Amino acid sequence: MLPAREKLTIGFAHAAYRLQDRFHARGADISHFEVRDRAALEARIAEADVLVVSGLWRNELLASAPRLKFIQSISAGVDQYDKALLAARGVRLASAGGVNARAVAEHAIALLLAMARRLPEARDNQHKRHWRGMIGDLAEREDELGGKTMVLVGTGRIGGHIAHLARAFGMKVLGVRRDPAQGTNGCDAIHPMSALPGLAAQADCLVLACALTPETTGVVNAAVLAGLKRSAWLVNVARGRVIDEPALVAALQARGLAGAALDVTAEEPLPQDSPLWTLPNVFITPHTAGETRAYEDNVLDILMENLERLGRGESTLRNQIV
Repeated sequence: MLPAREKLTIGFAHAAYRLQDRFHARGADISHFEVRDRAALEARIAEADVLVVSGLWRNELLASAPRLKFIQSISAGVDQYDKALLAARGVRLASAGGVNARAVAEHAIALLLAMARRLPEARDNQHKRHWRGMIGDLAEREDELGGKTMVLVGTGRIGGHIAHLARAFGMKVLGVRRDPAQGTNGCDAIHPMSALPGLAAQADCLVLACALTPETTGVVNAAVLAGLKRSAWLVNVARGRVIDEPALVAALQARGLAGAALDVTAEEPLPQDSPLWTLPNVFITPHTAGETRAYEDNVLDILMENLERLGRGESTLRNQIV
C-alpha cells in the first residue's frame, strides 16, 4: 500500500522529458521532485515512494530506496528492470505500453517511405547542392509501396497500427507473433515466430515491432537476412537486440538487401566506430520513433490511474508488469 496522498512523494527521473512541468499543469497536490541524471537520482531516490523512470533506472538503486513502492516506467519496454528482485522487495511495476503506439507506427511507415523514395540521398544531395538527374536503371530508382508485401514481426498495439497503415498504402501484410491465436490485428495473415525464416523470401520489407524477449533476441539472424530479396528493406522500431547486428552489417556490406532504416541499435548511443554510421544503404534515427508532444501527458494519465488503484488497495494495475 502507498502512504496517504498528503504523505506521498513522487520522483520524476528522465534526462529530457518535462514530466514535472506537465504534472504542475494538472494542479496535482502531491509532493514531488525531478532529476535529470543518474547521480541526482542516486542522491534523491531514498525520498521517493513512487518513481517515474526509464533509461536512468539501474536495479542496484533498490538498495538505496527504502520507501519505494511503485515504479511507473516511462517507456513501453521494461527489459531494464529485474522483475524478480522488484517482486521480492514488494515494489510494483507498470509499463507505459500503448502511449506512443500510433507515433511509433507512423515513424515505421515514415522510415519505409524514406527508403522507398530515397529521401536520405535527396537530403544529402541538397546539402551538396547537387540536382540529381533521372535514373535509367530500374533497380536504382525510387519505388512505391502499393502491391508490395510486408512481413511484420510483432502485431501488438504498435504492430496493429503499422498493419493498418501499410494496408492503406495497398500493401499485403504477413504478421508474425508469438501466439497466432491472439488474432491478425489488421494483418492479412498471421504466422508463428518459427515461420519467420520461411517468410523472409516473400518480404519486400521486413518490419520489426516486437517486444524484446528471450524468444525475439537475435530473431533476425544471418539465416533470415540471407533469405531476404536483394531488393528488400528492413525497418526496426522494436529493440536493437532483436537483430544480430554483426550479421546485419555483413548483409548490408554485401548488398544482400537494399537497405535498413533503424530507430534502435544494439548499443545506444550507437558507438562512434560502428559501420552503421557510414554504410550508404543505412538510415538511422536516434530512438525517436516514440517521441511525440503528447508523450508526457500520456504517461501521466497511466500514472494517475495507477495511483488511484493503489490508493484503493487494488491488486491489478494498468499495464501491470509486477
